[in-house]
Amino acid sequence: MLIMTAMLPAYALSDLETTMTNKALDLINKMTVDEKIGQLMNDAPGIDRLHIPSYNWWNEALHGVARSGRSTVFPQAIGLAATFDTSLVHRVADAVSTEGRAKFEVAQRIGNRGRFAGLTYWTPNINIFRDPRWGRGQETYGEDPYLTGCIGLSYVKGLQGEDPFYLKSAACAKHFAVHSGPEALRHVFNAVPSEKDLYETYLPAFEKLVKEGHVEAVMGAYNKLNGISASASTFLLTDLLRKKWGFTGHVVSDCDAVKDIYTEQKMAKDGPEAAAMSLKSGLDLNCGDTFLGLKEALERKLITEKDLDKALLPLFMTRLKLGILTPDDYSPYRGIPESVIASDQHAELAREAARKGIVLLKNDNQLLPLSKSIREIYITGPVALDAYALLGNYYGFSGKMSTFMEGIVNKVSNGTSINFKMGTLPTVANLNPNEWAVEQARKAPVCIVFLGLNGTIEGEEGDAIASPTKGDKVSLSLPEPQMVLLRKLGKDRTNKIITVVTAGSPVDVREISELSDAVFLTWYPGQEGGNALGDLLFGDASPSGRLPVTFPLSAEALPAFDDYSMQGRTYKYMKDNIAYPFGYGLTYSTITYGNLVVEQPDPKKTSFSVKVTLENRGKYAVEEVPQLYVKTPGSGVTTPLNTLIGFRRVPLLPGERKEVSFQVGMDQLNMVMEDGKKRLLKGSYTLTVSGAAPSERTTALNVPQCSWNGSL
Repeated sequence: MLIMTAMLPAYALSDLETTMTNKALDLINKMTVDEKIGQLMNDAPGIDRLHIPSYNWWNEALHGVARSGRSTVFPQAIGLAATFDTSLVHRVADAVSTEGRAKFEVAQRIGNRGRFAGLTYWTPNINIFRDPRWGRGQETYGEDPYLTGCIGLSYVKGLQGEDPFYLKSAACAKHFAVHSGPEALRHVFNAVPSEKDLYETYLPAFEKLVKEGHVEAVMGAYNKLNGISASASTFLLTDLLRKKWGFTGHVVSDCDAVKDIYTEQKMAKDGPEAAAMSLKSGLDLNCGDTFLGLKEALERKLITEKDLDKALLPLFMTRLKLGILTPDDYSPYRGIPESVIASDQHAELAREAARKGIVLLKNDNQLLPLSKSIREIYITGPVALDAYALLGNYYGFSGKMSTFMEGIVNKVSNGTSINFKMGTLPTVANLNPNEWAVEQARKAPVCIVFLGLNGTIEGEEGDAIASPTKGDKVSLSLPEPQMVLLRKLGKDRTNKIITVVTAGSPVDVREISELSDAVFLTWYPGQEGGNALGDLLFGDASPSGRLPVTFPLSAEALPAFDDYSMQGRTYKYMKDNIAYPFGYGLTYSTITYGNLVVEQPDPKKTSFSVKVTLENRGKYAVEEVPQLYVKTPGSGVTTPLNTLIGFRRVPLLPGERKEVSFQVGMDQLNMVMEDGKKRLLKGSYTLTVSGAAPSERTTALNVPQCSWNGSL
């Protein structure tokens, strides 16, 4: 459905902003202190005399409208990042906000004004997935600040729409800042990153979403940064966010983060003092009810009424941009029909997104794709029929859930024999010793084994109920009963094994790869995960997903989980312990890279071009994902080993050659130094275009790296 901004009245934008600001100020001036305080918490009550309806700010849309009934379930965020496709991510987010608008109007008609029924989405999570043990890493766009910023920007723009003033929905960049586990310590830990890591790794995506995406909200994190609560940090919420970056939206706390300031972090003696600290630092909206203490804080002269007014203004402006502050407010996005919710069109988009995010890790002797007329397939593993393994966390519900079993059955010939036994329980050993799956599976020419994790094992603090570490992982191994099944299937076998793994994070794939002829990583692929995998298994599409995180060989060689230094982490600083590099992913064809041409960089110009020629030497149409990396002076010592500065998705027909061009900004060559400042360094630079981050494992792609050396 097209939403045309031409529907807007003819006015100058500045006049509209002035009019809306005056309306907000007029309402604020008419409110009592108690009414003002009530509006500063997520469950804001209505004010009948001012015609302001009640509104609950808490809603989620991580990969579809979440926690509010029927909606299209797209792949989990990490799976969206694996597409390396900003255009696709924008289309997904646009579909999400379209459904959100339609659901909002239905909810309003039936009087549902509660949690998860509004238009302010606390999405996206653009924290850096710095450690593969973090249970919430699945919610992010991976380990790289550049990829995270690009994917996050597309998602924000899709959610918020293209109108210069009005919002289709309001996006929120979270969790600001330096937040990525451990989950068990998230309410108390104190992140103390170096200035280099802060400005090179943890802040760039937030800055991009504020400056380029005009994201409407930013959520303060639970943790402390350099000894100060992130939800009461003047440095983060005022000096950096508003003064330096020019942020004009509203700042919301993570839920009960203000309460943590005095109950967990002991920075304040009580609720009123914690509320006052947060408000004065730049926090506008409290998820929770600690801001009830603002009345006492006012009486104790910890704040003034002007502080309340200052926080109220951006909140009322958000609701005016959404067209929902008072009954007579206008929105060009009203009237989207209910029929868009969980529509066939959006299901097809979810299928495309899942298909483009699934990563092929191994395909020995070109076993894949399979013929649809294959004589027999045996399916086993606890994930084959598990719809929960499609979802990840922060999900909605759809009446069109396609399990992996369904995806296979929908593809093969009616003459194909398919047999299934689960083989093992997901996390505990089988109780019945008479398990027939292995014996029967070994007789079939092809066995497809479905293993992996789901939201009971990894996720947020209170969601992963099977996790003894509140959602985080201790190791990267799959549960032992699942590995026992695969070992039994792989021992002295004569048939072929295809292993499909679900997870929202890196897993130990060494033994899985050794025991399998082909390996797929599906992430948590959403409602169409089964159909998408079927498309890939049987050759209706070629795999094209790429890893947005490095897969380590083992967790034991990683730095301590609670160490926020980036040394030894991600493709930028990992010199060893790499099973599969960032950006890795196979297709069904061999793609060669050549004829790298680099325009001489000139510090007097704003950009330069890099061109490379790709050739598809296989028999399948594919989409290749060339990635551009820069290696700068001081690499591996004072600067990263390599830094991603560009990527593309390139369709290639069999035999097709295509020149791909990257436009590189000179500022992308600047490196962050120990003092947190960016500099253009003197010395030799190497530009590499390849199918994954440069590393010893990149050669496994059979894609030659192409480099250019120059001096600035």
